[in-house]
Amino acid sequence: MNIVSLLYRNAFRHKLRTFLTILGMTIAILAFGLLRTVISAWYAGVEASSASRLVTRSSISIIFPLPISYKDKIKEIKGVKIVSYGNWFGGYYIDEKNFFPNFAVEPKSYLELYPEFVLSPEQKAAFIRDRRGFIAGRKLVSRFGWKLGDTVTLKGTIFPGNWDFVLRGIYSGKYDTTDETQFIFNWEYLNETMKKTVPRRADMAGFYMIGLTDANMASDVSVEIDKTFKNSIAETLTETEKAFQLGFVSMTEAIVIAIQLVSFVVIIIIMAVVANTMAMTARERIGEYSVLKTLGFGKWHIAGLIFGESLFITMTGCAIGILLTFPAAKIFSSALSAFFPIFFVSVKTIYMDIISAVIVGIAASIIPTYRSINVRIADGLRKIG
Repeated sequence: MNIVSLLYRNAFRHKLRTFLTILGMTIAILAFGLLRTVISAWYAGVEASSASRLVTRSSISIIFPLPISYKDKIKEIKGVKIVSYGNWFGGYYIDEKNFFPNFAVEPKSYLELYPEFVLSPEQKAAFIRDRRGFIAGRKLVSRFGWKLGDTVTLKGTIFPGNWDFVLRGIYSGKYDTTDETQFIFNWEYLNETMKKTVPRRADMAGFYMIGLTDANMASDVSVEIDKTFKNSIAETLTETEKAFQLGFVSMTEAIVIAIQLVSFVVIIIIMAVVANTMAMTARERIGEYSVLKTLGFGKWHIAGLIFGESLFITMTGCAIGILLTFPAAKIFSSALSAFFPIFFVSVKTIYMDIISAVIVGIAASIIPTYRSINVRIADGLRKIG
């Protein structure tokens, strides 16, 4: 009989107890995996950030716009390769619950700066040519059933009124971390409308996006940009794209910490459950372990049997939990796509699941093993029968 068969037979001597322990481990790993995936989704924008891009905004707050004339001055700074600009629009489709990221940008420079938004050359040209045109991510288009050429009306909040746009392109993400739920339209359409309705809000950009010739120059270029506009009517704050995204995440930091704590509490609880199972198992087999000792088996053999059985149970539950995490994450993503546009189980999460299961299996076996290997043979033999 090989060691795997022996561990299997030992583990399933009490089928109901083992089944319930594996079920508990499965649920724990499933919950842990989903919670860690939620955390990953929260930081998806940060992970997708490029080291060679900067964001310049008002030093007071992002809600305060900057003059469009800043664009030419930023271009002149050494280390700047390309400059784009835009405004957060904040509109919604039909109903307020249909919220998704939507903003106005300078099309040509923006698409050059963000090559992760993959468009066909024809759709790209149509978007740049049509001032009322917009492009949308594949997931967003699928959500509302839009087709190329459709007219879509957004109700503005920051910029009130009904705004009509024509779908000119559907982009796909180059990477898994690329957000495919964005709505991007031509900044000129917004600016022309503002000139007619609210002139004081025209020729203003909410933020500038800057591509660098060398990512190592990010710090120097940031300082130089802010220095250029120091003591002006609208001072700036320039930071890396990653730092800019982290600023938004930090607003909900308490929620993220709470989710992290809950994920670890789940593991601690299942550790106690498995420890109880192994303690009961070891107590029942004290007599058997004593017989093995009389036959010449040492402490390491006894320890191997207990640790092996514990790991067999936890890893079985872990494997089932990991398999169930993928369909559960898909259902979760479909239900909450508006809040988590990027929601997938990463390799890192799988590794954390496995490591957690190993830790639970080992930790749950320490005390039962210590008691079993230190019991006197005579005391153990009294347990037989």
